[in-house]
Amino acid sequence: MPVPVFEEYEPAADCPCPGCARRRRELALRRAVREGGHPAAHGARRALVLFTAAGVVLGGAPAAGGAAHPAGPLHPPGPAGRATGGPGTDTPQGGTTGLHGRPLAGPAAGSLAVPLPAITRTEIINRAKRWVTAKVPYSMEKYWTDGYRQDCSGYVSMAWKLPANEWTGSLHRYGVKIARADLQPGDILLFHNPADPTKGSHVTIFGGWTDPRRTHYVAYEQTKPHTRRQATPLAYWTNSDKYVAYRYLGVTANGTTTDGAPPSTAFPGARYFGPGAVNAYVTRLGRMLAERGGARFYERGPGPRWSEADRRATAAFQRAQGWRHTEADGLPGPHTWRLLTTGRGRDIPPAAGQEPPPYPGRAHFRPGQSNKHVETLGRQLVRRGYGKHYRTGPDPLWSEADRRNVQDFQRAQGWRGGAANGYPGPETWRRLFR
Repeated sequence: MPVPVFEEYEPAADCPCPGCARRRRELALRRAVREGGHPAAHGARRALVLFTAAGVVLGGAPAAGGAAHPAGPLHPPGPAGRATGGPGTDTPQGGTTGLHGRPLAGPAAGSLAVPLPAITRTEIINRAKRWVTAKVPYSMEKYWTDGYRQDCSGYVSMAWKLPANEWTGSLHRYGVKIARADLQPGDILLFHNPADPTKGSHVTIFGGWTDPRRTHYVAYEQTKPHTRRQATPLAYWTNSDKYVAYRYLGVTANGTTTDGAPPSTAFPGARYFGPGAVNAYVTRLGRMLAERGGARFYERGPGPRWSEADRRATAAFQRAQGWRHTEADGLPGPHTWRLLTTGRGRDIPPAAGQEPPPYPGRAHFRPGQSNKHVETLGRQLVRRGYGKHYRTGPDPLWSEADRRNVQDFQRAQGWRGGAANGYPGPETWRRLFR
């Protein structure tokens, strides 16, 4: 397939066409970079024109023909015809916007101030297929009936079920960088050109390899004239070496409940931890710490929002390794993360005078039983992050919610079949209170 050929275009001073008139008006109103203007806006005095049917232009859309003039606004229109992207967002996708193009209420979605929606890989691909079936037309200014903008990054926002329309400059905040060899369906390949986002920026959804040598993959992408699914060379027709693979932080594995983080032992980065952090890696950290003796620091169980409990549990684990001072500051680094994800290092010791309760026997955990051991079991399950089946309680009366929570814990140990029947035995009890 031929690669696209680009030509620089300067709007003629006397051309009456709407595209040139709009471009001359934009250039006249834009602030210089030294005055706070966006560098991409300064560089956009020349517009790209695509002369072949395959390639990327204005956010990754192959052109339908050889139009001689720039067409369509760079911003999706907002109230009173103003751009919703705000200052400094002269980009192909117009910046982060709410669904249906409405301005965002409260913190921008890109700030990750709200928990990410959980979604399976199957759901991501099925959502991507909806637009392929509907042949949604490509547009940087229109919004489909589901509220998502009809360009490449709006398409990924829709497939990942994000709370707002993101753009190529913000999608990476919702994922973790992975190696191309680790790509799985639902991951994305992203190229963002920060110097001039209008030159080639694009994103595709990875749908699986097409050949054993992994030279091509099934790409779901929003492009002109409409959404498509086709075999694509890794990583794309143009700028292939600049595409970066990302995995959505809220993805779950095979439809089962997980912490949303990939199973990789690679440290995701310090930015995912600390005050204000809300993401799946915080949940994963808390659960690993609880498994290693830090359950007592959590009253409600680990969650996606960073808390003082996470800091204290992390610091306790670091001190258990013999680290002191800044090495035990309660913020996980690559070494802390590696020990936790591989199960190495020393566990957090019990608090002084705190010993795990002795196993009371199987007879206490059966339908119809009501005793203090059932309640003790339930409260420990909640502390360890395995209390999602409780609607009320836990309380002394054994219930199906107790059994299902115990079963979740047993499966988390890698047990299957009769070893994960939901009834706690001595080994389940030992690990739960470890």
